[in-house]
Amino acid sequence: MTQDLFRQDAYLFETTATVTAITPQGIVLDRTVFYPLGGGQAGDSGVLVLADGAQMDIVDTRKGKAEDGSFTAAIAHQPAPEVLAKLLSPDFGAPVALKVGDTVTARIDGPRRHRMMRFHTASHLLCHIVPKLVNGCSITPDYARIDFNMTEALDKEALSAAIAELVAAAYPVTVGAITDAELDANPALVKSMSVQPPRGSGQIRTIRIGAETLIDLQPCGGTHVANTAEIGAVIVTKIEKKSAMTRRVVLGFAAP
Repeated sequence: MTQDLFRQDAYLFETTATVTAITPQGIVLDRTVFYPLGGGQAGDSGVLVLADGAQMDIVDTRKGKAEDGSFTAAIAHQPAPEVLAKLLSPDFGAPVALKVGDTVTARIDGPRRHRMMRFHTASHLLCHIVPKLVNGCSITPDYARIDFNMTEALDKEALSAAIAELVAAAYPVTVGAITDAELDANPALVKSMSVQPPRGSGQIRTIRIGAETLIDLQPCGGTHVANTAEIGAVIVTKIEKKSAMTRRVVLGFAAP
């Protein structure tokens, strides 16, 4: 099991940790600030700083998988394939040695993560502006896309203006939780058609935008900024008709 520190503090960009396993999936730590691919959000990249100061690049982060293909509570930090192959080889040694029990500093690419935080919160604003179910999304450092289950046309300039208004209003963004029973009583909180929030732990993580005025509230395990003002200049760069029932909206950063 990996303690997922990013769930409580998306601005924590590094932590000390202990290597608990080295598997074909990657390096497992007892705790981490690295977000694993999931919920439409890309996995973090960064470095592991070893005891001697050497750095091992982490190119992606994924949820651990059991032999039956189900996800586990472990988080796998993936170095380059050739580095992982050497780590798994019994004769691996210099120049970068790593073994179970070693203490490392896990440090993500902070600017890359922050861009995804801005896009992820902006995508929740878009869910408020376009009150339709979502049947797919992707949050990356360079763009975000949201697929809405709808037939109506959307206007790029109107959506960009609506996002800008909500950004300028500086609404707080807070992490909360609801129970399975509370979610069952309020099924409309789930905006996604394709991904259901994980159940069974007793608490389902939520992201709320707005305090006195509620802008958006939905289950979400991703990383977000603390205030909509931090999103900055995000605009709609493209709207596509992907199918008879799908309209895709792509977000990007406005040119400086």
